[in-house]
Amino acid sequence: MKKVFIDGSAGTTGLRIHERLTGREDIEMIILDEEHRKDASARREALFEADIAFLCLPDAAAIEAVELAEGSDVVIIDPSTAHRTADNWTYGFPELNKTQRAKIASSHRITNPGCYATGFISIVAPLVQNGTIDAGFPVSAFALSGYSGAGKKAIAVYEGADKPADFNAPREYALSQMHKHIPEMQKISGLNRKPLFSPIVDDYYAGMFVSVPFYTDMLKGVKGPDDLRDILAEHYKGERFIKVMPKGAEDATEGFISANVLAGRDDLEIFVTGNEERIVVTSRFDNLGKGASGAAIQNMNIVLGVDEASGLVL
Repeated sequence: MKKVFIDGSAGTTGLRIHERLTGREDIEMIILDEEHRKDASARREALFEADIAFLCLPDAAAIEAVELAEGSDVVIIDPSTAHRTADNWTYGFPELNKTQRAKIASSHRITNPGCYATGFISIVAPLVQNGTIDAGFPVSAFALSGYSGAGKKAIAVYEGADKPADFNAPREYALSQMHKHIPEMQKISGLNRKPLFSPIVDDYYAGMFVSVPFYTDMLKGVKGPDDLRDILAEHYKGERFIKVMPKGAEDATEGFISANVLAGRDDLEIFVTGNEERIVVTSRFDNLGKGASGAAIQNMNIVLGVDEASGLVL
């Protein structure tokens, strides 16, 4: 039985990881009482005792936790932003390419993808790898997310009795084009330039989509949506956590793609829509699932050599 420690178990990602691990007979949880939850000595002891540790922490605290774990054999899976572009960490997106799963399985330092980055990379990385677009392609994306990924303070406002009127509507943010996920979007996708990215948070709890538009005549070997869908379907052939939706799947919901449909799940769907001139590719998933805790547990399962879907909802 493997011992697992969640450092920062009070946040939304930590709580979801704990929920997904509850009842697993192959896992023993190391839990610090409230008095010692932020005590460095107690955390270090837990990190040295654990086989696997999740760092559900702000970036500075995650960096501190890695320092506390120096000299131990613990496998660290870090859902924070702190190490996502670090060369000595393994990027925890198993479906990235044919070798990534093996890299994760043998790594002791795994950085969990960001939620928006998960959607973006799931679309763009295969197209760069395939040569459909080159590394210098000017990629743009827009995205919509529920408020559960906005942090404790924002969640309290959304769910509070005195919620401001503007919180009732979608709110675009990161207007300076400096969103914290952009560096990993660029690096992991294999792009030479930073993508244009416009995220929106809305008044619902969980679920998101990321959409990337393309002019067909700027894509190599693509004459319409069917060609692009085939490229993505080939990349994700045999994958259980990522499904490329069949042609016309959006017709079942009268041409709408709702962001909250996969809330509570740990998989991801990709829609390819448009026409012979213009195509939009949309990745839909739960920002707390495949976009955070679900991905973290999938990575843990790979490290443990068990069924990747253990404890997850597909």
